[in-house]
Amino acid sequence: MTETPSEITRESAITEVIVCTTCRPAGASRDEPAAGAGLFDAVQIAQLQDDTGAFDRVRARGVACLNSCSRACSVAFQAPGKHTYLFGDLVPDAETAQQVLVCAALHASAVDGTLVRNDRPAQLRSGILAKLPPFLQALAA
Repeated sequence: MTETPSEITRESAITEVIVCTTCRPAGASRDEPAAGAGLFDAVQIAQLQDDTGAFDRVRARGVACLNSCSRACSVAFQAPGKHTYLFGDLVPDAETAQQVLVCAALHASAVDGTLVRNDRPAQLRSGILAKLPPFLQALAA
């Protein structure tokens, strides 16, 4: 059953994993595929290979730039009514992709999206670039 927008709550919202597909570590050749694109591919593969349902409330999306170029590779987690997180300095490999998905599942299960440092997977305990508060709905006039 599909929820209508008015039925979507913070508890049922999908966490979106946004992966910068143009991220390149400093000095990386522009002749090679971007490391961020590799990380995005690895995240998609890890999600497709999961048969546990652990990532059912997680969706991955690649974007051309998250403007964290000096901290490549970078990903963000966002969902309606929850804190948004931006992480950098990630490695574009299968292990990191799995940890990104685990962290996204934590975000999805947290009522307000808070990601406690010691609960996050090892590769996402550092490299945090931003934590933004949930969007506030405009007050009716």
